[in-house]
Amino acid sequence: MGKIIAVVNQKGGVGKTTTAVNLAASLAVLEHKTLLIDADPQANATAAVGVDPNEIESSIYDCMIGNKSAHDTIVPTNIPNLFLFPADINLVGAEVEMIGIDRREYRMRDAIFSLKEEFEFIIIDCAPSLGLLTLNSLVAADSVIVPVQCEYFALEGLGKLLNTIRLVQNGMNADLVIEGILLTMYDSRLKLANAVVEDVKRHCKGIVFDTIIARNIRLSEAPSHGKPIIAYDIQSRGTINYLNLAKEILVQNGYKI
Repeated sequence: MGKIIAVVNQKGGVGKTTTAVNLAASLAVLEHKTLLIDADPQANATAAVGVDPNEIESSIYDCMIGNKSAHDTIVPTNIPNLFLFPADINLVGAEVEMIGIDRREYRMRDAIFSLKEEFEFIIIDCAPSLGLLTLNSLVAADSVIVPVQCEYFALEGLGKLLNTIRLVQNGMNADLVIEGILLTMYDSRLKLANAVVEDVKRHCKGIVFDTIIARNIRLSEAPSHGKPIIAYDIQSRGTINYLNLAKEILVQNGYKI
């Protein structure tokens, strides 16, 4: 059975989509069949792997709201072993449409559960909110990665998110665990960034990844070219960081590197 990992933070601009896309691509390059699920109405993860959201025939919306099969919606990417479950603009209205649907919190889990037989890893790029779409992602997931930027107010909102995860664990998904908190946008030259690293490690002892994602211009440029960083600049620091994160997750899950 494959593992479903949700990348979640209700704050925008923390490297959530960057992490989902580049972690998925790194796992794929390390020869693990991986599915990237874009559960964000902005569809940035879809565009970041070179798929135009305006040209797809169906999306995760059609599987959660309609009766479209997940297997019929998945599309390949230009990276071997990496597949995409795309999003499009229709996902904007999904939360409103799901209000009157039975078992609305389980729509994503029901849509993707069978895919665990086909993929080793399924990475979900969650919406930047704690709404019904994110709740669906948490209910469907086996574990959660929380990106936290190395900037002022880094811990702002983290307590609320961790409380939401606990509520899901106590109610709809008792098996959900925290894969790790990931420090992003790190600049070693800044005293503040180093202070934030120590602060997060102190407050969240035992659940912070050893890997830290450094600020990197090439990492910021890659999405505009429709490529994960490993396909855009294989020698960049961003590529090295995300490959290290992928290896750390593989080790945590019993794989040999």
